[in-house]
Amino acid sequence: MTDRHRNRRRITGALLALTTAGALLLTACSAGDHDHLSSDSRYSDGLPAPSRPHPEDSATAPSSDHLSTFALDVDTASYGYARRTLADGRRPAPSTVRAEEFVNSFRQDYPTPDHNGFTVTVDGARTTDPDWSLVRIGLATRPEEATGERPPAALTFVIDVSGSMDEPGRLDLAKKSLDTMTDRLRDDDSVAIVTFSEHAETVLPMTRLAGHRGRIHHAVDGLTALYSTNLGEGVEAGYATAVDGLRKDATNRVVLISDALANDGETEPDAILNRIDSDRREYGITLFGVGVGSDYGDALMERLADKGDGHTAYVSDTATATRVFCDQLPQNIDLVARDAKAQVAFDPHTVADFRLIGYQDREVADEDFRDDRVDGGEVGPGHTVTALYAVRTKPGTDGHLATATVRWFDPRTRDPHENTGSVETSALRDSVWTASPRFQVAAVAAYFADALANGEYDMPGAPSLTKLRSRATTLARVTEDKDVAELSTAISEATPL
Repeated sequence: MTDRHRNRRRITGALLALTTAGALLLTACSAGDHDHLSSDSRYSDGLPAPSRPHPEDSATAPSSDHLSTFALDVDTASYGYARRTLADGRRPAPSTVRAEEFVNSFRQDYPTPDHNGFTVTVDGARTTDPDWSLVRIGLATRPEEATGERPPAALTFVIDVSGSMDEPGRLDLAKKSLDTMTDRLRDDDSVAIVTFSEHAETVLPMTRLAGHRGRIHHAVDGLTALYSTNLGEGVEAGYATAVDGLRKDATNRVVLISDALANDGETEPDAILNRIDSDRREYGITLFGVGVGSDYGDALMERLADKGDGHTAYVSDTATATRVFCDQLPQNIDLVARDAKAQVAFDPHTVADFRLIGYQDREVADEDFRDDRVDGGEVGPGHTVTALYAVRTKPGTDGHLATATVRWFDPRTRDPHENTGSVETSALRDSVWTASPRFQVAAVAAYFADALANGEYDMPGAPSLTKLRSRATTLARVTEDKDVAELSTAISEATPL
């Protein structure tokens, strides 16, 4: 355990112990649900589970000791890449495993709102570790069909045509997906295509779909793999093309398709990110990063998407490519929330310790929850966002456990909105494995991520991979969900013989 981890744990524990009822009342309208865990927890193999970092507490906010704040995130690339790696007979590097992206790769059953905002669901269940529970914060937006007519889209595809993209399952898969997507977009949508290898080139300026689908298909079909990967120049040219083709009252988005293995031109991430940041702020252009390839620059793609107020996905076969380009991308053309953040307030009278599972790259200072200058996440219609917390309750205490608040801006009016949900200790199920099937799916996904990350998330009550595989197999049968069946397969591929 690092000194940084030890200091944060001591600060958190001390502040929780000193928090007064008055501090609770000051924050009861905020949010709540978990972000810390004890070093006494053990995995089933007997190895100690390492601690996770906790956000710095503010000396000026007396109630921040029991708050957890993060920007919403709907990325799924980490789980998709892990599945691909396991199917190839390898384990993903622990640094590429982000638990929240595993959890958010699966459908949930949260109620949806009748307005352009979020519902907030808070529930939980006890684990096999004494006094430790998993608490689930579930956020959901209205389905696309309930939001009315979406605005037109102006999509700039920035496509990696470097030599490494010539491998099966890379450029060929992207071309097939783009052809299918072109036929499904609306007549009032627009598409531009930029390619990059040693240099970047605008292959197709912003072009309306109406009357020009053949031209777009021709541009896609002509893509061929060339030389090195000048990703920096590709991003620069892509955003320049997006700005040139900017459409008012449309969703302007850059879609980057790459293995993100920059090896030519500007390869320093911060320099590449600067262009994204300026155009995002000035023109509202967001980024959707689509990763491909068995060798994949996960960290760079993740940073690009975060800086570009967007998200990432990973495709490895025709089924996932169709899902990403033909289902997820159209779903994300419209936005129902900008700069969305969540804050969870834990009751210090019932909660001794808590920890957010994942979201390390999306942490927000507690005092910045209502600071409208601080970025959050962008969320489209029909999305669910799930956050899991490990929570240690105080023995013999009952009552309020946590309150979760989500805050967001209407993407058109920029008016701020909030919604809340809460949970009592009495509502905790006796066991994670008797909770609802969808709660169990979230738990299995998080436990699996923890196992692949060598216990980095320090989750309480972690079962062995063998037991986890059994749980996933049962849940696949109960839910009749092919995504859960694929999760069971991935766990099997990770389980030692």
